[in-house]
Amino acid sequence: MTTSHVLPEHHDGSLGAKHRGEADPYAAAQDAANVHDTGAVHMPAAPSEPVTVDRYTTGARINHWITASSLVLLAATGLALFHPSLYFLTNLFGGGQITRAIHPWIGVVLFFAFCGLFIRFWRLNLWERNDSVWMTHIRDVLAAHDDKLPELGKYNAGQKIVFWSMSALIIVLITSGLVIWDQYFHRYTSIEQQRLALLVHALAAIVAICVWIVHVYAVIWVRGTIRAMTRGNVTGGWAWRYHRRWLRELVAGKKNDRRPGTTPAE
Repeated sequence: MTTSHVLPEHHDGSLGAKHRGEADPYAAAQDAANVHDTGAVHMPAAPSEPVTVDRYTTGARINHWITASSLVLLAATGLALFHPSLYFLTNLFGGGQITRAIHPWIGVVLFFAFCGLFIRFWRLNLWERNDSVWMTHIRDVLAAHDDKLPELGKYNAGQKIVFWSMSALIIVLITSGLVIWDQYFHRYTSIEQQRLALLVHALAAIVAICVWIVHVYAVIWVRGTIRAMTRGNVTGGWAWRYHRRWLRELVAGKKNDRRPGTTPAE
């Protein structure tokens, strides 16, 4: 059997009629599910239900939501201290003093949580030639002309840009944040260093919020994506449409991340 047998679903995940010459798409999907002994591809109980593909483990999802929650709280507390017009946000956290006290600690949580994500996913986010091709077809991406796009692995170029942007920004934020954390580090820095760090910290925070907004918008815009981080899986149709090479590799029994003990759904 070839990896072309993983073609049975429509975009909405339902099993359709014949697809690119497949005589029996349901049987083809059954073959696809049986090929991978890790259970990454799951057959539905009935032809009317979608094939599902494991995308994230429970640990990866918990790691993601801790990171996301920390980022939201960090943005809220940071904005509350950024300008007097936003000071009312401190009421959400018990007042200005408490907000100022917890803000840097939330930053520490964010840093270590993101480190967990980085260790899990940095290899999968390395740039490839197909990513450059995908970027040159950005108009086709926006117009949903999927037939003109290259086959992609687990992440597309846009996701990789978000990943590496946040990686760099979080390093800048934690570094500059330590410089301006007077409670513990004022003895090791000068006033001039703190002023510069404060400016860098504010600019990095604004850019990070913008990147986060793009990330959230993309998740909502591409229907069927959010279930990957809520249920841990996606439909076979979604995987085939947006990350075809990744799906082929799962069916072929290949691991995108070749670290020992890493599962295809990591």
